[in-house]
Amino acid sequence: MIGKCLFPVAGYGTRFLPATKSMPKEMLPIVNKPLVQYGVEEAIEAGMSNCALVTGRGKRAIADHFDISYELEHQIAGSSKEQYLSGIRDVIDRGVFTMVRQREMLGLGHAILTGEPLIGDQPFGVVLSDDLCLNKGGPGVLAQMAALYEQHQCSIVAVQEVPREEVDKYGVVAGVTEGDGLTRVSKMVEKPSPEEAPSNLAVIGRYILTPDIFDIIRNTPPGKNGEVQLTDALQAQAREGRVLAYQFEGLRFDCGSVPGFVDATQYVFEHYYGQPE
Repeated sequence: MIGKCLFPVAGYGTRFLPATKSMPKEMLPIVNKPLVQYGVEEAIEAGMSNCALVTGRGKRAIADHFDISYELEHQIAGSSKEQYLSGIRDVIDRGVFTMVRQREMLGLGHAILTGEPLIGDQPFGVVLSDDLCLNKGGPGVLAQMAALYEQHQCSIVAVQEVPREEVDKYGVVAGVTEGDGLTRVSKMVEKPSPEEAPSNLAVIGRYILTPDIFDIIRNTPPGKNGEVQLTDALQAQAREGRVLAYQFEGLRFDCGSVPGFVDATQYVFEHYYGQPE
């Protein structure tokens, strides 16, 4: 079983300025729960209770969220308000949280490599908190991918079909369909133009990676926008047939954009808020 999950949470969140000037974008709440907690709960459900956070300057609120707040707990102990902490208490009890700082924002590949000391030589999950994934009544996306890893023992990326005119926002994959929502990836392109895109299958923020990805990233030169792209490193694995793309069950909301954030808030309020955890 995969036991560790990496959370790159060092980004600036510029699309949500001025709110993110002094507040981590990962702490923006979908109703009453911050985005990063949804991701951590998904990882723990998948058996990845060791959560490795790649943070940056101004991100201490994330570490504080996954810790006990003695003053707050003392103030509300024995009151009706204590019930509101039950969800995060459960996460803190079940998870182990480690952290390392990414000193420069040099791309997702660089963020993954920064987390290597926390992961070691073992397969691991990756969650990008901007992407909120929900599968009401069924296993989370990361749990679905973990089950696939047990069968295939290779890197897996979550994908979904997007309109052709939006492919320039994503990494895009192409390959041979193997059934059950799986594609054996032969080509990956980071943010191609609609004319250059090999398909409309876009990579979203859920991955399971094999540990050799660290050495591949180390030898990957900067790509699109001068950043070290995880897509470029995965392409090296794909050339050897060692990457699967998975069209997952469930919904995904792009909470890195204001419209996606609003849609997610509305959906969670209508389908989850006020219901037992």
